[in-house]
Amino acid sequence: MGPRKFIHPALSGFLLFLLTFASIVQSHSPKESEKVEDNDLIDDVSGEEGISMKLDDYEIEYKTPVPSEPVHFYETFDDIDAAKKRWKISQAQKEDNENVFKYDGRWEFDLPERRIFPNDRALVLHSKAKHSAISAKLDRKFEFNIKPLIVQYEVTFQNGMDCGGAYIKLLSDSKDMKLDSFHDKTPYTIMFGPDKCGSDVKLHFIFRHKNPLNGTFEEKHAKRPSNRVEEAFNDKKPHLYRLVLKPANRFEVFVDGLLINQGSLLEDMEPPVNPPIEVEDPNDKKPADWDEREKIPDDNAAKPVDWDEDAPPKIPDPSAQTPDGWLEDEPEMIPDPSAIMPEDWDESMDGSWEAPLIPNPKCEEAVGCGPWTASLIENPNFRGKWQPPMVDNPNFKGKWSRRKIPNPDYFEDKEPFKMAPIGAVGLEIWTMTDLVLFDNFIVSDKEAVVNEFTENTFNLKTRALERDSRGVIDRIINYSNSHPWLYAVYTIVIGLPVVLIIAFCCGGSQDKKSDSASTERLDEDVDENEQSPSTPPVREHLQRSKHTAPQSQAAAEKLLQNSRVGMSKDDLEQEQPEDEEEEEEEVEVLGDGDDVDDQENGDVGNEQSEESEENSEEADALPVEEDVVIPEPEDQQAAAGLKKRRIRRD
Repeated sequence: MGPRKFIHPALSGFLLFLLTFASIVQSHSPKESEKVEDNDLIDDVSGEEGISMKLDDYEIEYKTPVPSEPVHFYETFDDIDAAKKRWKISQAQKEDNENVFKYDGRWEFDLPERRIFPNDRALVLHSKAKHSAISAKLDRKFEFNIKPLIVQYEVTFQNGMDCGGAYIKLLSDSKDMKLDSFHDKTPYTIMFGPDKCGSDVKLHFIFRHKNPLNGTFEEKHAKRPSNRVEEAFNDKKPHLYRLVLKPANRFEVFVDGLLINQGSLLEDMEPPVNPPIEVEDPNDKKPADWDEREKIPDDNAAKPVDWDEDAPPKIPDPSAQTPDGWLEDEPEMIPDPSAIMPEDWDESMDGSWEAPLIPNPKCEEAVGCGPWTASLIENPNFRGKWQPPMVDNPNFKGKWSRRKIPNPDYFEDKEPFKMAPIGAVGLEIWTMTDLVLFDNFIVSDKEAVVNEFTENTFNLKTRALERDSRGVIDRIINYSNSHPWLYAVYTIVIGLPVVLIIAFCCGGSQDKKSDSASTERLDEDVDENEQSPSTPPVREHLQRSKHTAPQSQAAAEKLLQNSRVGMSKDDLEQEQPEDEEEEEEEVEVLGDGDDVDDQENGDVGNEQSEESEENSEEADALPVEEDVVIPEPEDQQAAAGLKKRRIRRD
């Protein structure tokens, strides 16, 4: 009966898992052949219905977002025709230090360089080193009353940013608002967004506060955030900027959903909203006899007689001596004796020729050459210039400052949140880097609506970008979350093989235990046979091999011959007759092979009894040699056959 062949249960489960995993990866791997042309995208634009695309492993679907409730303003730029009607490019001129600059930057409603969704367009500034301005009116103006203001938009520095801004201005509402002449002097209520030039990185939040006394406006700047915001200028990824103003005179600034700055409009702005109650009197002057000196020199002090102001701070060490071997008469440099005056040297024109100097070879072997001078040490008699000691000034009146008077411009505005109404959103910037992208503007007074809008724009875009950076395990988990039925497949593919493996390993371990137990018993029998002086182990195996196949007999004979190597001459002489008898019996058994099975029941018992008697006689005749080493059979086939016979015997 041949050995049993079977497939390990884990192998089938593992193969099934590989097939499932490969199908997931293959079905969602990007294909180069699936490309979308820009012309096709333009034809398929639909600002109302939107465009959808299954992009990620868990089916990211993009549609042009529409706020769930009315808002003051929102813009996605997906509808090009509507965006062109709403946004006005400024044709104004900017005056700066007697110079006139024209707003000639080029704005386009364009696709991003790194396309994430097939038709998610944005507002892109294609110019650099130029003044650029563009603006759009709000659907309805925002008035600061009892509701918060939430302003949010996206910026992508597609080529990074070295020097330039990407901030927005919320323009103050007015009846004569002309967006086509929007410039740097156009009144605004809030300025918010990133700005950078070199190592100076800012995230502006500025609001213009109206003085209730005279009606003038003054800019109030929020303190710089402690968090770093440099990454947005270099990583070329979309970043989300949000400003929240609350009626409780609080402000919050978020970048990519993280709070990086917050504070009070009354306490955390520079300069403060409310001026001080008192100010210094500008007409006040310090009196002529006002003495601000706290300490003065003592006029009664005199310089000591032994005070030597001319003593040097350091003097030569008087205990120093010239080192032995110092050659004072030898100069450190000598003329080169091997130098020769050039043939074209004219002493009348070039002057007297002198050989170039070289280091004195005598000085190289000596301690030193030339005049020796002692090293300098601190002068114990040095005291420096004498000055009289300082004493308290009896006429000291303290530090003088102008007196305080009531501030004529003082006012107290307890609600700086109530700013000028907002009527438009504008971009008035200058940058040294092109391809600055703006997208997904929203102005609202409801945080839930803005959060929902963010989920359908920036968060959706972020998940799509993370697709390329996620690991395989994360992609499988996300895909499985959108396809719950796959967990049943995983249970069958992975769980069932695990159960089979455990059952197989437990059963195999029990079989191994039984095999090891039988092997231990076999070893014990072998040890007992080796220790028994009645019958040599090899001869006993030969006797058992009378009823085996012919090849086993040959192996046993070879084993017997090898065993005689360690036996004495007397043992060989006593063993020889028995060997001959055994060989005759073996010939009879082999010659009568057909009747072996019939004779096993009757003859084997007689042969065993005769063999036991012969073995007992040989045991009495053979001397006991405890140090005899019986070598293992050299033939591997014979050894294997011997082991099988032992197992069959047991």
